[in-house]
Amino acid sequence: MKVCSLFSGIGGIDLGFQQAGFDIVWANEIDNYAVATYRKNFGNDNMVEKDLRKINVSQMPDFDVLAAGFPCQSFSSAGKQRGFNDERGQLFFEIVRVVEEKHPEIIFLENVANLLEHDDGRTFLRVYNELVPFGYSFKYCVMDAQDYGNIPQHRERVFIVAFKNLEMCEKFKFPNKIKLETNLNDIIDRTVKHSDCYYYKASNPIYEKLKLHIQNQPVVYRIRNNGNDIRKYKICPTLTASMGVFQHQIPVIKDDFGIRKLTPYECLALLGFPKNFRFPNIPLEKAYKQCGNSVVVPVVKRIAKEIMRVLNKETNNAK
Repeated sequence: MKVCSLFSGIGGIDLGFQQAGFDIVWANEIDNYAVATYRKNFGNDNMVEKDLRKINVSQMPDFDVLAAGFPCQSFSSAGKQRGFNDERGQLFFEIVRVVEEKHPEIIFLENVANLLEHDDGRTFLRVYNELVPFGYSFKYCVMDAQDYGNIPQHRERVFIVAFKNLEMCEKFKFPNKIKLETNLNDIIDRTVKHSDCYYYKASNPIYEKLKLHIQNQPVVYRIRNNGNDIRKYKICPTLTASMGVFQHQIPVIKDDFGIRKLTPYECLALLGFPKNFRFPNIPLEKAYKQCGNSVVVPVVKRIAKEIMRVLNKETNNAK
């Protein structure tokens, strides 16, 4: 089954579908740093680096599944929540433009959980009303990485799956919750010394506050209000794209060598990316931003496997 990926980022959704047995035939991203990371891990064949608004949809290859983690900043409770009044929010209608031209059998969408509540539910209703006229039936679910991906990060996202075939939609079921068996120590090796750039030094204005509050090794911390609010978590709090702009928003741990920020590769592991997924030579802040913008791969894989199950069942019934 062929997948077209929009707003691909570094390819978290693509990887989940690929691991479930799908073939990524076309991908699109405008951020050149994210494109560099995508191409390092997926190759150069399918990624088109261009503004989606300027792409001629008729020239895109045919595909069965349209997958898109469309920009979430306009709908996030952490932002200004301008929704479709924001230029980034309006990019959702580029998905509609592709659907109108290509009519894929299945649409897979991902966004922040607040999409459901934004503007008293009118935003989600608009998403629904834009796609239903093309003959799609919907199912959606808010899923947290710790409950559905066996990943020790609190990361809630809404997933929407739309089918052209009503019977397939009725057969589709979002995965059940699973027990969280992976813990922070499975991901973070506190006996390994990392580059000095990750460690807080005595010259830092909040170093003494950090020393006072950050004493437990098995947990992770987040710094707020210039060090006046240091919160402790048993699992990682939500990784955000703003980590690439505000260094203090990168979660902090204590290891055998001092107090430090999580590294980008630890952030990738907290999104379920495999160890062989690598960053190219890009600025550190871009790597953090890419992690905050990505998805939890095992959650996407579980949904994609259920989509594949329904597709296979439908194909076998047709035979």
